[in-house]
Amino acid sequence: MGIFSPGFTGRRREHVPDLPPGQYLERGFPVLTTGPTPHIDRRDWQLTLTTETGERRSWNWQQMLDLGPEEISTDIHCVTAWSKLGTTWRGVPLDRFLDGVETHAQYVMAGCYGGYTTNIPLQESLGRAWVAFEYDGRDLEPEHGGPARLLVPHLYFWKSAKWVNSLRLMREDSPGFWEQNGYSMHGDPWREERYW
Repeated sequence: MGIFSPGFTGRRREHVPDLPPGQYLERGFPVLTTGPTPHIDRRDWQLTLTTETGERRSWNWQQMLDLGPEEISTDIHCVTAWSKLGTTWRGVPLDRFLDGVETHAQYVMAGCYGGYTTNIPLQESLGRAWVAFEYDGRDLEPEHGGPARLLVPHLYFWKSAKWVNSLRLMREDSPGFWEQNGYSMHGDPWREERYW
């Protein structure tokens, strides 16, 4: 059963030209999650990349930082209909974890502390996805996916998996947690790809 913040339904819709269809402008930052919130110390955090052939690479916190974080300013859109415009993040581009990796994969499955998974087309991730660890100039709070979460802002926010700890490259698409429960395999908010 999911755990949701109160008060994210029944909002009056504002006409904002930058909002995808069916979305309302949210000024707060609702917390929506399934299951308990993991609390992972940065000293224990690790990200593992596994290719479709089984090759593995891993990064600890400092090794991730050594890849070169960047600032990201972007809008985010939740499938539950809220959107936040002009959010500011800091994170490492997904491309940097893939530098030097030989792959014919078409998809990536993000895995997380707590067992959550979500699938993303690999080509759409390049140049458009990050492992984010700061929000609005501060360390990412655990309830928002800290110490690090995936940030894939061009798709609905469930694709920006909280507490990310693995990336598995795949030749064929496969559904993650919410996709197995009826959410879209893709999740484009501008096309309202909410459900199968």
